[in-house]
Amino acid sequence: MQNVKTFLESVKVELGKVTWPTRKETMATTGVVVVIIFLISIYLGACDIVLAKLMRLILG
Repeated sequence: MQNVKTFLESVKVELGKVTWPTRKETMATTGVVVVIIFLISIYLGACDIVLAKLMRLILG
């Protein structure tokens, strides 16, 4: 039981050293992620359409 207590105390100390992002930083990085996901989904959708048309052309 002493090991668990020591571990939890160490976790608390380490979490105190963490530099947490501000709300503004979190919103900015979230926006970047959403935009990148949107762009990748458009690219993959276009690839899917092109490949589907190519397969229809080849297979008849």
